[in-house]
Amino acid sequence: MAASKKHRLRDSALRRLLFVLCVTLCGVLLLIFIFGSKSISRIEIIRNLDIADDGSSAYRRELKVSERVKLPKQNEMSLRLEKLNGLPPRNSDLYPNLAKDRIVVVLYVHNRPQYLRVVVDSLSNVVGINETLLIVSHDGYFEDMNKIIDGIRFCQVKQIYAPYSPHLFSNSFPGVSPGDCKDKDDAKGKRCEGNPDQYGNHRSPKIVSLKHHWWWMMNMVWDGLRDTREHSGHILFIEEDHFIFPNAYQNLQSLTSLKPKKCPDCYAANLAPSDVNSRGEEWPSLIAERMGNVGYSFNRTVWRKIHNKAREFCFFDDYNWDITMWATVYPSFGRPVYTLRGPRASAVHFGKCGLHQGQGENKACIDSGMMNIRVDDPDKVSNIESDWVVHVYKNQPGYKAGFKGWGGWGDDRDRRLCLSFATMYSIGTTSPV
Repeated sequence: MAASKKHRLRDSALRRLLFVLCVTLCGVLLLIFIFGSKSISRIEIIRNLDIADDGSSAYRRELKVSERVKLPKQNEMSLRLEKLNGLPPRNSDLYPNLAKDRIVVVLYVHNRPQYLRVVVDSLSNVVGINETLLIVSHDGYFEDMNKIIDGIRFCQVKQIYAPYSPHLFSNSFPGVSPGDCKDKDDAKGKRCEGNPDQYGNHRSPKIVSLKHHWWWMMNMVWDGLRDTREHSGHILFIEEDHFIFPNAYQNLQSLTSLKPKKCPDCYAANLAPSDVNSRGEEWPSLIAERMGNVGYSFNRTVWRKIHNKAREFCFFDDYNWDITMWATVYPSFGRPVYTLRGPRASAVHFGKCGLHQGQGENKACIDSGMMNIRVDDPDKVSNIESDWVVHVYKNQPGYKAGFKGWGGWGDDRDRRLCLSFATMYSIGTTSPV
């Protein structure tokens, strides 16, 4: 009898424990739903986030960062921004249902608010932008840039910040370290740290951040973010000095749909010609040409091919991500890397100064008249025809295999950090080109 009574008491206690666990789990799920469905103030959260003593974060654990990766020690701002990366998209209450065949848009920026205002305004007029997710990837943390993004109400928007941006580290790598070599210093003679590039110049954090940001962003978007790491379609990449026309999203949908049939050898789809000074030929045909860097999009299969060339990317002595791709990554694929586009540009590059130039207080870099980019009637509606043939440009001018690079990327620390970005997130799935 005593044994039977003990069994009943034990069973009763177990049932009570299971009941408490179920109630707790339901409460947690309810909180996740509430916070996931409402807009969240980034400014308030960054002020209130607590930093874990061991430098870890829930987001980092969520992303399954490889323990084997050797990354620089993070400072307080870097850790706070990494936590911000785990927040859900804003405006999900305004746009709760994204299109199943959506093309995610990624806008990568540094600190040119005078440009960003123009880009955001152009995106607000893009037909179909409310159907998808806009991801804004920041190289550094700048309130003027954040305020502009905070004002977006035309689609779901998510901000991510490169946690190892040189702009976040004022006295340590990847920023400037006190013992770093400068210019053409002799490392042995001055007993300073660093490896010069092929031209004898030591690293400049402002310059190397261009390539670091692009490579981190690609790895983050394709393999790190829970919002996109299962995304099987194309992702469009634009910069803070790309004006996007109203028909851009619709045209890109047409191009990505036609690409497998019209140009099976094309790796990507572009919104603009590779020649940034061209608005297109306006022929009644599609165009296949070398992949440009204005409004380019590709899918996960192409990303896997790029990711597999991480060592080539990270060891090529050029601080430009696009020149690195043209001169070493694309040629390693074994066949020409074509992109498909329309005969009339749906995006234009309007910046007159480089990504990290013109940031002084008295020299905001912007060209007069830039605000008056002409948008004609054909730029407002889809103008891609499915029965058009494809005109292929072969042997185009530009950077190719054999170009040795402009330098700026000779420091072993930058190369190791670059390789770390390639392995810090779990590997995603693939999809057909």
